[in-house]
Amino acid sequence: MSDVRLNTLPNPLIDDRIRGFPPGRPPLPIDAIGTQNWKPYDGQMGLPLMSLNQTAFAGNIEAMMGLVKEHGVEIAPHAKTPMAPALAAALLSAGAWGTTVADIRQASVFLKAGQRKLILANEIGGVAAARRLAALLSGFPDAELHIFVDSRDAVDALRQAWGERADLPALGLLIEFGAGRAGARSLQAGLDILNFLLASETPTLRLTGIAAYEGAAATPDPQETAERIRSLLHITSEFLIALRARLGDARPLILTAGGSVFFDMVISGLRAAVAADSHCRLVLRSGAIFFHDHGIYQRGLADLDARGGYVPEGVVQSASAAFVPALRIWAEVLSRPEAGLAICGMGMRDVANDQGLPKPLALYRNGQHHADLAGCAVLRLNDQHAFIQLREQSDVAVGDVIEFGISHPCTCIDRHAIVYGLGPDHRVTNAYLTHFG
Repeated sequence: MSDVRLNTLPNPLIDDRIRGFPPGRPPLPIDAIGTQNWKPYDGQMGLPLMSLNQTAFAGNIEAMMGLVKEHGVEIAPHAKTPMAPALAAALLSAGAWGTTVADIRQASVFLKAGQRKLILANEIGGVAAARRLAALLSGFPDAELHIFVDSRDAVDALRQAWGERADLPALGLLIEFGAGRAGARSLQAGLDILNFLLASETPTLRLTGIAAYEGAAATPDPQETAERIRSLLHITSEFLIALRARLGDARPLILTAGGSVFFDMVISGLRAAVAADSHCRLVLRSGAIFFHDHGIYQRGLADLDARGGYVPEGVVQSASAAFVPALRIWAEVLSRPEAGLAICGMGMRDVANDQGLPKPLALYRNGQHHADLAGCAVLRLNDQHAFIQLREQSDVAVGDVIEFGISHPCTCIDRHAIVYGLGPDHRVTNAYLTHFG
């Protein structure tokens, strides 16, 4: 996929109240930003800003879509990472089965952007929340939405809300199994929910499958993590067998799990049970993998390689080589107060720090690439400042622009109203509007 310039939203006017937009310029429709020949490193654009390398993004789409096709599974990428309908639309165009969201507001964003097949990968709460979801879906009679439930209370709340009105589309319920977060903790707990759910079914409120989230099972110990994930996937597989025996052969089902860094374990752990059920499909929800990073996901893919898990076209390959970090933060050097220290105009308000600090990659001066920054490191962040440890005799100067890699896209993009799409020469060719509320 070479072009991801898709925008399914209205074309709002953008001005210099938004990061990146050059100060003093007249407002522009967002769709016109990619024709302005802007560059994040030549002093025109307001810094800091976030960019998306479109070539890397397209390559990551090709790698992941090729993998799921090879293994005969589907994917509904989790949209909570970018909250950008245009980017989610690019994934649908590349073959995604649907889109995953985390809550009712996120569902609203993507329904109003024209998307109709969603997984709401979470429990939403009680009757009040169920009524809020019903109020939203009443405006989208053609929506196909599947939602997690892990208790009788969750099922009953939805049953009440759906029983109060006749203007709602059918809602699919996915019984969730979990470890470390929500979800039934045992096969018997899942069967108890199943019995209650089947007794509560109506034409518009039906069981459509099973869900799990293995990422919350992770611990600092890789071996313990693997055991916890295998146990979760085993219970999930056993439940599918029990569920099919209870329902008979006719009803279509989905079995969905996460998998941005554990997709190899999800596929291997659930493939046999799904293959034995001709009316069940396995749907991954990996989302951050399409953006990747220089931190937590880079480490996660290194662990995946150590497990020998990336196997496209039947050949073991390096996931670390197949996926490329696509996101960057660009910031200007504000001060050189001490030898070996630079202070940049970027801080906790601009970049994630919950899973590691950003990584200095390259230095630009007077609109040109000046040097790579291997061996330099971010020491700490304040609200608006990054403290950069420099190599000995570094010539970093006030006014230089530094390109940073990030760690954890999910808690980084949410600081930015626009992500600027860059072409191969790092010129802005598109602008993606985000919707984090």
